[in-house]
Amino acid sequence: MVNNSKPAAEPLAATFIFREGIKAGWPICLGYFPIGLAFGVLAQQAGLHPVEIGLMSLLVFAGSSQFIAVSMLSGGASVLPIVLTTFVVNLRHLLMSSSLAVYLRHVHKTWTALFSYGVTDESFAVNLTRFRDSNWDWRQALVVNQTANLAWIASSIVGAYSGQFIPAGAFGIDYALIAMFLCLLVFQLRGRLYVITAIVSGLLAVLLALFVPGNSYIVLASVLAATFGVVCRRKDIIND
Repeated sequence: MVNNSKPAAEPLAATFIFREGIKAGWPICLGYFPIGLAFGVLAQQAGLHPVEIGLMSLLVFAGSSQFIAVSMLSGGASVLPIVLTTFVVNLRHLLMSSSLAVYLRHVHKTWTALFSYGVTDESFAVNLTRFRDSNWDWRQALVVNQTANLAWIASSIVGAYSGQFIPAGAFGIDYALIAMFLCLLVFQLRGRLYVITAIVSGLLAVLLALFVPGNSYIVLASVLAATFGVVCRRKDIIND
C-alpha cells in the first residue's frame, strides 16, 4: 500500500506546481503576445529571417534589448555599439536577480541558471510579490518564467512570418518601437529624480548625436545620465 501511494502523490504535486505557475504567469503571456508580434514584424522588415528572429528571442529573451538591437541594425550600427547598448539596458537584471537570489539559496545551480535565464521585469514583479506574500515555491516561479519565455518566442516567430504580408508602415507598426519605449519610460518615472534623469538622458543623447558618429552616443548618454542620477541620490541633491 505504501509503494502504491507514493507514485500517486508525486504527479499531484507536479500538477499543482504547474497549474499554479501557469495561473500566475498567463497575464504576462497576454501582455507579451502583441509586443512579440510587433517585434517579429519589425525584425522581419529590418531584414532578419524568421529563424534568426526566433533564435534571438530564444537566446536573448529581453524585449527592450531586442527592439534596440533591431533598430540599431536597421540604422547600420556595428556589433560593438549594439552589444554595449543592450548591456547597459539590461544592467537592471543584476538588481532583480539579487533580489530573487535570497529565495533560491538552496536550489541547485543548474535550476538557478535556468531560472535566471527567464527573469524579466514582469516575471520578477510577479514572483517577488508572491515570494514575499505567500508560500511560493521556486518551481512555481520557474514555471512562470518559462511560460512567459515560450509566449515571447512563439509570438515573435508568428510576427516574423506574418510581417511579410504587412506593408512597411502599415497599422502604425513602424511606431511600435517608439511607443514601447515611451511606455517603459512612463512606468519608470516614480519620482522627481527619475523624471530629471530621463530629461538629462534625452538632452545628452540629442547633444552627443551632433558630435559622436554612429549610435554610440546612446550608450554615452545612458551611462552619463545614470551616473548623474546615482550621484544626486547619494548626495541627496534631488529628493524622490
